[in-house]
Amino acid sequence: MAVSVPTVGAPALTVSSGETGRTSALAAEWTIYAVVFASASIVVGLIWDISWHRTIGRDTFWSPPHLLEQAGAIVSGISCGYLVLRTTFAGTGDARDSAVTYWKYFRGPLGAWVCIWGSLMMIASAPFDNWWHNAYGLDVKIISPPHAVLAWGMYAIQLGAMLMALAAQNRSENEIELRRLARVFTLCAALLVTMALTVVMEEAAYPNEMHSSKFYIITAYMVPLFLVAFARASRVSWPATRIAAVYMIIGLLAMWILQLFPGSPKLAPIYNVVTHMVPPPFPLLLIFPAVAIDLLMKRFGDGRDWRLAPLLGVAFVGVMVLAHWPWAEFMLTPASDNFLLGGHIWDYTARPGPWQLEFWSLDARAGERWSADLFLIRLLIAMALASVMARIGLALGKGFSRVRR
Repeated sequence: MAVSVPTVGAPALTVSSGETGRTSALAAEWTIYAVVFASASIVVGLIWDISWHRTIGRDTFWSPPHLLEQAGAIVSGISCGYLVLRTTFAGTGDARDSAVTYWKYFRGPLGAWVCIWGSLMMIASAPFDNWWHNAYGLDVKIISPPHAVLAWGMYAIQLGAMLMALAAQNRSENEIELRRLARVFTLCAALLVTMALTVVMEEAAYPNEMHSSKFYIITAYMVPLFLVAFARASRVSWPATRIAAVYMIIGLLAMWILQLFPGSPKLAPIYNVVTHMVPPPFPLLLIFPAVAIDLLMKRFGDGRDWRLAPLLGVAFVGVMVLAHWPWAEFMLTPASDNFLLGGHIWDYTARPGPWQLEFWSLDARAGERWSADLFLIRLLIAMALASVMARIGLALGKGFSRVRR
């Protein structure tokens, strides 16, 4: 089918519907890459922002990490807003039919709508955070009310980017294009995992916490849901392992790069001498439980989710203990105090003391330093929780694999 477009003083031009469809597809794909770029900017900005607070202290809203985060929100909002307007007013019939309608008229991909709302939340959190600091002073934790709004906006943009890549992957019928989009989806999934673990960094990142059941309960709550859901929806081989590997690469690059830049505190009290940016701790060794997840899903992944979920939960927590228990002991020795491993690097507000080389939050009854039976009981709770989250992840992954809008 062709559409004639008359022009003054020239022969009629014809534009095929196939050409229009290709243009719409290119616009949609361009938006996916723009949103992935915005998603990466937000994650990098978040890691940098936490490092900034740990090195320099509370700064103005116009600090570089804040600007990078908000730039990501703006890029995401503008690119997705453009895609919605294009789909609504200039999209092909197929593009409009496969879109999600909002406000009875505007049409766009589901992921684009999620990104737009995430962008609005992030932008709205900025004046809220500034007012909060002026009214109540410094945050003592990462999660404060304005930071919670900011975090939910960040999560929304990460999720929206993943949904856009996922829908494009599921619609693709070209093998080369499918592989490319599957890799983009893997990156989006890894960014979302990085974001989630960065938000709970205070509770589940330091080696001092890895002999405590609390560490395994938190990671059991956070990680299996993401890894299992994304692994089921992905079209690449060894998907959970790839996602975990990308997460670890992002964490290592952040740790190594931040240490290269000088930085010093500008806000009292200063208990620890800091001369360079304080990096995040060494990333969690997620690649080991991820391998176990891939192996189990490959072996039991066909319609036996109720049996698969407890296997995934037990395997995740068990492998996490096997990997992190000795790793934590090594990281508290002088051998880890180097550029590559980033051990023994503390905030400027950390008062030096023996606690820095001790394990925290140990499971103990009154009069005991550590209770093996109490730890094992709580480890069983972590396995049960991981099994529940894995079951939810399997269901979500099945739904994700059908996303096409």
